[in-house]
Amino acid sequence: MNIRSLTRGDGVVIGAAVLLFIASLLDVTGCDGPEAVCDSLETNAWGLSLGLGLGTYMLGVVGAVLVVLARLAPQPRKIAGLDLGQAGTVLAVAAAWSLLWWTLDAESVGVGLILGLIAALLLAGGAVAAPLVPALKTALVPAPRPAAPQPYGGQPQGGYGYPGAQQQQPPAFGGQQPQGSFGGQAPATPPAADFSPFWFAVPVARPLFAEDGSPNPIAELAPGTWYLAVEQRGPALVAQTQDGRRGVLQDTSGIQRG
Repeated sequence: MNIRSLTRGDGVVIGAAVLLFIASLLDVTGCDGPEAVCDSLETNAWGLSLGLGLGTYMLGVVGAVLVVLARLAPQPRKIAGLDLGQAGTVLAVAAAWSLLWWTLDAESVGVGLILGLIAALLLAGGAVAAPLVPALKTALVPAPRPAAPQPYGGQPQGGYGYPGAQQQQPPAFGGQQPQGSFGGQAPATPPAADFSPFWFAVPVARPLFAEDGSPNPIAELAPGTWYLAVEQRGPALVAQTQDGRRGVLQDTSGIQRG
C-alpha cells in the first residue's frame, strides 16, 4: 500500500470520519430543564440507541475506511459487485441520510447530533466529489523530487527505483554505445533517437495499458511515486512499474518530471 496515493478528497473523508466518531460520543439529546434532570436525560448515540450509534455513526466511519482502502489497494477489490470505493460511498451517503432524519425527527437536538450531521454530510460529499473535482484529486502528500537527474537505469534519491544497485552502461563496442536497459530488460522497440529516459510522477491515479494494445489495464500508476519513462510513442509514454512491468501510459497530461 502506498500512502502517497491518497488525494485531498481522501483527506476530507478521513477528517470527516474522525469528526463523526467523536460526535457519536457527545450528547445527541438536548435539555433546557434543571441540571440534575438534564444529566439523567442527556446521552450519546451509544446510550440512546444501538441502531443510532452502530447503524448510523459507525456506518459512516466504515464507509470512510472502505473509501480509503480502495485508494490504497494496488488492485481493485469488490464487495457485492461494487469496488471498495463505491461501496464506501454508498455507506457514507446512507449515514448522512439517516442522520438527517434523526435530526429532523428529534424533539431536542444535542451537539452530538448536530456535529454528527455536519460530519456525515462532509464525509458523503468528500466521497462523492473526490473522483470528480480536480482540486480534490490532487495528491495529499506531494511526491519528493529526486536529488539530481539520473541516467537510464539509475535510481533517484527518495523516489521509486528498480530494486538493486544502479546499473552500469556497457562499454562501447565498435565506436557505438549500446542502449542501456532498466532492470536488465531491453525495450521491446528502440526508443526515438531524441528521447532520453526520465523519472516522472502522475498527478492522479492513471491506468497503465499493455504494450500489445490490450484494452485492459495491467497496473495503475499512483500519485506520489516516481516511475521511469523508457520510451515515447507519440503522445504516450512506455513506463516501468516498481515490480518491473512495462506498459503504455496513454494520458500524460500534467505529469511531473524528475
